[in-house]
Amino acid sequence: MTDLPGHHYHIEIPGTTIFDGKQAMKGYALNKMCYDFNKAENREGFKADEEGWMEKYGLNDEQKTACRNRDVLGMINAGGNIYYLAKFAGIFKLSVQDVGGLQTGRTTEEFQDFLQSQA
Repeated sequence: MTDLPGHHYHIEIPGTTIFDGKQAMKGYALNKMCYDFNKAENREGFKADEEGWMEKYGLNDEQKTACRNRDVLGMINAGGNIYYLAKFAGIFKLSVQDVGGLQTGRTTEEFQDFLQSQA
């Protein structure tokens, strides 16, 4: 790993997708769509026509499959940024703790217990 001006490095954390510039470019369409879920009418529009909405934003097949399956980890792997994906998860009544459980391989309750144990 080189930490010199002009050199880029990537830290490997097993089982973790690092959101870096490459991931940001990969997930641009997905993140743009999720950002637009800040508006209630866009969330409703997505629920009314998910396929049309994904097509409108130009999601690729990997992103579409992850969205169809409500697979937040798949969306992260497809370039999704968790801050934008929170809006997507909210459409389906998934809390941040639900997503935290998914990210760590725990149930929501196990994740909540974990958080409490760290307090």
